[in-house]
Amino acid sequence: MSIEHIDFRYPGTDAALLSGLNLNIEKGESFGLFGPNGAGKTTLMNLMTGVLNPSVGEIRLLGHKMGTSSKKVNRLFGFVPQDFSFYRELSAMENLEFYGAWAGLDRKRTKKRTAELLSILGLEDVKDKEVGKFSGGMKRRVNLAIGVIHNPSVLFLDEPTVGVDVQTRHAIISYLKELNDNGTTLIYTSHQLTEAETLCRQMALIDSGKIIAEGTLEELSKKYKKKSLEELFISLTGKEFRD
Repeated sequence: MSIEHIDFRYPGTDAALLSGLNLNIEKGESFGLFGPNGAGKTTLMNLMTGVLNPSVGEIRLLGHKMGTSSKKVNRLFGFVPQDFSFYRELSAMENLEFYGAWAGLDRKRTKKRTAELLSILGLEDVKDKEVGKFSGGMKRRVNLAIGVIHNPSVLFLDEPTVGVDVQTRHAIISYLKELNDNGTTLIYTSHQLTEAETLCRQMALIDSGKIIAEGTLEELSKKYKKKSLEELFISLTGKEFRD
């Protein structure tokens, strides 16, 4: 994914939320995007997935320009949002089958892929239960399954483990690592910085709409003389409260 000289401002506002931003994410990478609240992470994620269009500049995903509303481009990536993206009144199986069809899978492939994901993510025993009655961790796993139902080449993840227990977090991160090992590009944002250290090989810190640091954790730790991502984060973005 390449992001070239993008600016973004919401209609009716004077100040740019993102300004002169450049970023390149290699195919097959596990990339973390971090920053305090209000830094521009969610807006950038929305731009990368084509939900928003930049005011200036261009974003390309695997060579395709984003913002074209092309089904072909949209099927190249999956998105696991922080907010739940399923139908609460449907069962886990019904949700996956619906989103599989929506992603363009035929009926046979949808059923096969649904069965695979229910097994992988430990949801087989509750596949016929309404998702609205699930625990928080189970809902997170359904959210993840929906995002990967069509085997996307690139997977965007916005706080994929927020509010879950240790066991569920471990299971989700292990599955994400497996996806990445098999070639799926991961683009991940979270406030779980210890978790991020284990998942992301490359990372960028964003604040006030600009990239303020980029590289591997080892490179950044050496450059700024910090032992952990949390120390680095506080050092570069400050200790003040962010709303």
